[in-house]
Amino acid sequence: MDISVIVPLLNEEESLPELESWIRRVMDENNFSYEILFIDDGSTDASWHIIQQLSKNNENIKALRFRRNYGKSPALNEGFKIAEGDVVITMDADLQDSPDEIPELFDMVKNKGFDLVSGWKKKRYDSKFAKNIPSKFFNFTTRLMTGIKLHDFNCGLKAYRNDVVKNIEVYGEMHRYIPVIAKAAGFNHIGEKIVQHQKRKYGTTKFGMSRFVRGYLDLLTITFISKFGKRPMHLFGSLGTVLFLAGFIMGFYLVFQKLFNSVYGMTDRPLFYLALICMIIGTQLFLTGFLAELIQTNSPNKKQYGIAEKIMGEKKQTDKK
Repeated sequence: MDISVIVPLLNEEESLPELESWIRRVMDENNFSYEILFIDDGSTDASWHIIQQLSKNNENIKALRFRRNYGKSPALNEGFKIAEGDVVITMDADLQDSPDEIPELFDMVKNKGFDLVSGWKKKRYDSKFAKNIPSKFFNFTTRLMTGIKLHDFNCGLKAYRNDVVKNIEVYGEMHRYIPVIAKAAGFNHIGEKIVQHQKRKYGTTKFGMSRFVRGYLDLLTITFISKFGKRPMHLFGSLGTVLFLAGFIMGFYLVFQKLFNSVYGMTDRPLFYLALICMIIGTQLFLTGFLAELIQTNSPNKKQYGIAEKIMGEKKQTDKK
């Protein structure tokens, strides 16, 4: 199968028929073998009923329905599990992502060697102050922290090689950081394509400041896990050692002053309490790293490594007589 199109959705009953017709037209014009995976994230409108009706007329439609609203990341993650296409395309259901971009995205992944291609909505039609400016600041911060040179991490229109989506896990609000997660998993050929942004035709945006704040917390989580998830002692141990040594040096200085100045009130100095705090916190951080290493060492998933290819030599067998 050439392409799997994953469409997470929440209360998009008005846009679904138009989106399905648009995707089907693009696929038929380019002779792609495909599947459309609708992931209903607990819609309370008629979205699921419409998907059922659409599936009767298009055998390439598959769908999942959550019992309640879990979020876009879990929806994408479940779609990744069942996607069968050589190239996996993700897009939003609100018609702001154009299916006409699919052939070029497919070509970039299939024929030009990219592991992942992210869309860049260079010209947007969203609210400037409610979404555009926060989005630009968010993208700038993410580029700075991760080193991945993308302009629009949050664009829902992306293309992946199948083995990329099979080797990553998305949860929380981490769908924004799939390129970061993919890079941490060893998929470094990440590209970008300018895509057309459509004005929202139906419904209302699901974006809000609460999601913006949670997104930054998830960025910190991903950055920490990708760098120190396997060796937490490298972070906690280093910080603990630095603080303990700083406290020890301050304490040594106070003791030295006390030995050569009998009227020196060591415990009256704020530096004395600062030294104690540094040594206590340093010890706690070091022990935290030690415990985290013990947990990591005994984790059942500690030896899960991504393997790109294998060559297994065949041994020649000789008959023993």
